[in-house]
Amino acid sequence: MTFSSSDAPAAGPLAGVRVLDFTTFLSGPFATQILADLGAEVIKLEAPEGDSSRTIPPYFVGDDSAYYLSHNRTKRSIVVDLKQAEGVRVARDLITTADVVIENFRPGVATRLGLDPAELRAERPALIWVSISGFGQHGPWKDRPAYDMVVQALSGVMSLTGVPGGDAMRLGIPAGDLVAGMYGVVAALAALVERARAGHGRWADISMLDGQLSMLSYQAVYATVAGITPRPQASRHDSIPTYRTFWAGDGRELAVTANTQRMWAGLVRTLGLPELVDDPRFVTGADRLANQDELSQLLEQAFLARPAAEWVDALVEAGVPAALIKTVPEALDDARAAGRGMILPLSDDAGHSIETVGSPVKWVGSGAGSGAAWYPPRLGEDTGAVLTELGYSTDRIAQLERDGVVTPGAGVAAR
Repeated sequence: MTFSSSDAPAAGPLAGVRVLDFTTFLSGPFATQILADLGAEVIKLEAPEGDSSRTIPPYFVGDDSAYYLSHNRTKRSIVVDLKQAEGVRVARDLITTADVVIENFRPGVATRLGLDPAELRAERPALIWVSISGFGQHGPWKDRPAYDMVVQALSGVMSLTGVPGGDAMRLGIPAGDLVAGMYGVVAALAALVERARAGHGRWADISMLDGQLSMLSYQAVYATVAGITPRPQASRHDSIPTYRTFWAGDGRELAVTANTQRMWAGLVRTLGLPELVDDPRFVTGADRLANQDELSQLLEQAFLARPAAEWVDALVEAGVPAALIKTVPEALDDARAAGRGMILPLSDDAGHSIETVGSPVKWVGSGAGSGAAWYPPRLGEDTGAVLTELGYSTDRIAQLERDGVVTPGAGVAAR
């Protein structure tokens, strides 16, 4: 567990853990970025053409897309052509130095490339291998291609998103990818803990579809217990009619989550409707749900009397959780003002600079951030340095470059 980069994070619970990242696009890179934020050394092994997310339009900083830049910070990039036998040998050498390997190839592709997880783990039982795929390493759909919207569709998530009677909608964030990435991190961390105790690693099989099914939460249990088909709720809740959004008098929306008796009383008193507290139609949560149409009319009309921000202030003062519906820029501005390190400015030696969303993991007593972070690597930026650390001679590296097996970053100094 050697971390030899001079730019390695100085702090973080995973300092000393090396992660070899064969992933592209989003689910895997999101997972390895979390591990990097926690202090691990992440070596991103890319094909000569690079991670496909580097070229996603429409926004670019230099040669790299904003999409790529959003989830690849604090990594090192090495370019290796796995279609060449010598490239596979380089990858296998790197695997011998890794604590964790994470890949999101289609099932069977790693083995066809000469990187069979079972074989490599037999050679090094302590190796932890995390495979992220659409439908898992086994099962009837394992060979089907999958992207975020496909697993949102198959999981039932899209059937719950949108307005009743309207089109099914994907979530506004790529939850299929992000949830799979987070479960990949959970698996890697659990395996590291077990390895510290028992000395052996594991091979984790993470399915994007499984991740989305796990997020169905109580909706899945509603379906199995009550035999119902849950429907879209738009911005409402199918169990709590005072857990929803409202339009205010200034044309802005606010979210209200009055889900206890105390909050219910605080809500209607703040709205100037104290008589509803003891109204027999609305006394209990079950009463309010049974008479939700009448209740909605009364509440919606009351909210039109004042601007949304005023209602939010009054409700919060009354102990009722409420918030304005913010745009993404507004939310980012709030995060900057909060000073929790959630807006992370990064720059590189080529003059590129970005702001990205930081790690939500904060350590009490260690400041707002979770450790050192640096700008996402340019393609092949660390090829020479990583191979040198691996023990390859200058002559061997030069020969690999001439043969097109590895590619150095053009004009980039090693970290």
